[in-house]
Amino acid sequence: MILLLICAALGYFAYSLTQREVPNDEHVGIEYYGKTKPIFYNGEIFADSAIGEKDGLKLPFEFVRTYIDSTITYDNSSKSVIVTTEDKVVRLRTNGQKSTINQQPINLQFPIESQDDVVYIPIDPLLDLYDLEIRENEQTGIVTLVKAGNPIQYGLVTKQKKDKPVPMRTGASIREPILSDLAADTSLMIWNETDEWYHVQLENGLVGYVQKQQVHLDRNETVPHRKEPVKPYIPWKPTGGKINLTWEHVTGKNPNTDEIGPMPGLNVISPTWFHLADAEGNLKNNADAAYVKWAHGRDLQVWGLVDNSFDPKLTSQALSTYDRRMTTIKQLLSFAKLYKLEGINLDYENVSTKDKQNFIQFVREFTPLAHEQDLVVSIDVTPKSESEGWSLFLDRRVLAETVDYMILMGYDEHWGSSPKAGSVASLPWVENALTRILEEDDVPPSKFILAVPTFTREWTEEQVEGKTKVTSKAIFMSRQERTIREKKLTPTFLEEVGQNYVEYKEGTAVKKIWMEDAVSMKSRVELVKKYNLAGIASWRRGFEEPEIWDVIQENLTKRP
Repeated sequence: MILLLICAALGYFAYSLTQREVPNDEHVGIEYYGKTKPIFYNGEIFADSAIGEKDGLKLPFEFVRTYIDSTITYDNSSKSVIVTTEDKVVRLRTNGQKSTINQQPINLQFPIESQDDVVYIPIDPLLDLYDLEIRENEQTGIVTLVKAGNPIQYGLVTKQKKDKPVPMRTGASIREPILSDLAADTSLMIWNETDEWYHVQLENGLVGYVQKQQVHLDRNETVPHRKEPVKPYIPWKPTGGKINLTWEHVTGKNPNTDEIGPMPGLNVISPTWFHLADAEGNLKNNADAAYVKWAHGRDLQVWGLVDNSFDPKLTSQALSTYDRRMTTIKQLLSFAKLYKLEGINLDYENVSTKDKQNFIQFVREFTPLAHEQDLVVSIDVTPKSESEGWSLFLDRRVLAETVDYMILMGYDEHWGSSPKAGSVASLPWVENALTRILEEDDVPPSKFILAVPTFTREWTEEQVEGKTKVTSKAIFMSRQERTIREKKLTPTFLEEVGQNYVEYKEGTAVKKIWMEDAVSMKSRVELVKKYNLAGIASWRRGFEEPEIWDVIQENLTKRP
């Protein structure tokens, strides 16, 4: 009985082994893919098919976003596809409406269209914008995307005994059905490999698997470039030196320039002139042509600052559609031309994280158009933190790839309503903030500017009902110096924060000032030199003592 069981088991094992080793002779064709017009990239099939043919061929939006340009967007409000490149902003529209490139109308022979909730993009603009090839096989209808610069390994089918054809199968197993029988010397593009199989594609577009032993490697080619690379925009920078920028805080009336003293070494001034005014993206304009004329007379570049009025709801609405974003952009470009500005400084703060991508899109849409007008684009960012509106909405890595300069607002370590008294910007805190962005977000030092405070805070600590109550007020450098003179105080240098410090009593209250002065300013300039940053910025003009300009100039121009 036991012998019979053993024989039966061995027989079943032998039968199973034989069954597994018998090649599958079933043949399948293009219908195997389950697509009317399959699309492949690197041997991988995409979920949706293409539509149309030849010049009228169109690719699914998600395919384009996945394999060609991850930044392409669809504006549902206007049923438009928006493409941003280094030098172009392209709007592709449906329903026969005019499409545009950099706001100039273009005619599309084949418009974008939507079928069964899938948006399709014609290949004509894609071939104009990107360095790639889109191959369509007339026999199979299969569409294959190849990108310029990508290497392709080719193989040739080896000759078999009695000229027997080599099967290309749907999977890496002889049990898989056959897609095509291949004659000797059939050329294959090899996309991948396993231990025994190559993942290959034929010239007719069919993709499958061939055993390695039936293929020998042939040439290795690189897909040729069809387009000349875009000439990169080279932003202005001062000859032989670093950027030295200060902000001019304008809340209504512009300052009397006759009252502004010398600012040696300064080369850029950024007045806070433009403010988001409504949900449609319109701006409030406080610019002054006379101020620009004065600045140019001092050989200063003028980078007008635009902010979002720090209103998250208004910002969300104004960023929500292409047309609203473009309203802001068009007005900025118009103002820049009208007032003969050299740059625009973007200062969006208090933005909800849900608007993060729309903010990125705004910057992407603005920058190529600004460059076309030869405007330098800079953006202000905060140190990294877990604060939503203050920090988390900023994708510093992506933004740095788009703009010319990123300015780190290196202050407010202890803000006005902080529950604890402390420095506005201690040296270790500032250095940590800038190195985190340099290292974690790969922002090039040549694009990075450190903004430093020319103000500090006078803190008051008093005991109220057994608890320490902390309040503060922002003060100019001159106010801090007056307090020291009047109270006959002697500053103490605190090595751990890199600043001078004073404190005194006023009644039952203790007053504390972490000083911003020549000592702290010199140490900030040393950070700029240590990390070879693009320059320094200061918030804001009028808060500083005159000697500060000499400190920045003398130390910024010295070699490390």
